[in-house]
Amino acid sequence: MSRLVPSLLLLVAASCAPSRPATPEQALSAYAAAIRERRVEDAYALLSAEARRGLPLEAFRRVVLESRDDMDELARALARPTTAPVVTATLTAPNGEEVVLFYEHGAWKVDAASVDLYGQDTPRKALRAFLRAYDKRRWDILLRLVPDAKKAPDDRSPPLDEEKLKASWEGPQREDMQRVVSAIRAALPDAAIEETGERAAMPYGASGTVLLVRERGAWKIEDFD
Repeated sequence: MSRLVPSLLLLVAASCAPSRPATPEQALSAYAAAIRERRVEDAYALLSAEARRGLPLEAFRRVVLESRDDMDELARALARPTTAPVVTATLTAPNGEEVVLFYEHGAWKVDAASVDLYGQDTPRKALRAFLRAYDKRRWDILLRLVPDAKKAPDDRSPPLDEEKLKASWEGPQREDMQRVVSAIRAALPDAAIEETGERAAMPYGASGTVLLVRERGAWKIEDFD
């Protein structure tokens, strides 16, 4: 009988050790249970590597143990998610282009948004659209990226159209625009874009800033400072 004791202890220890969650639901359930039961190390092990880099174990322990009511509320919320999990991955090309993939039915699928080459639903997409349209000389797309107020600044001036935009950017402003485009292209992959309501700004070059404004849900380029 005594020889069975170590084996039984090993079985008990194995049953108590945290298992590796196989699905998003299992991960949330395991994390919620660990928080609720104050198993700090087990909960911490379920955090991503990036989260752990910014939050040492002892700091996490203080949060869990010193904010018990808040953590219990969080555990209850995580234990009953109201939507099905959506597993995604984002790949970034050297030019800053992002492609989103979804995990569906055991396979990775490319998001339909990846075929929207001239998207304007985010400031970063609008800037990518600007660079691509400039390279392709798509003056129709570049005009679409101009805010309404700049297309018709006042009643005395004729509205901006594709021909006028082309004449300006390929004429007197050609060298300036090429410098701006090159600087934005270099900055875009890693630049932080600051959004404030309907406006956004991204630094580029030594001291430049590109300003964007959102009109009817579409981001447009307001100015190059």
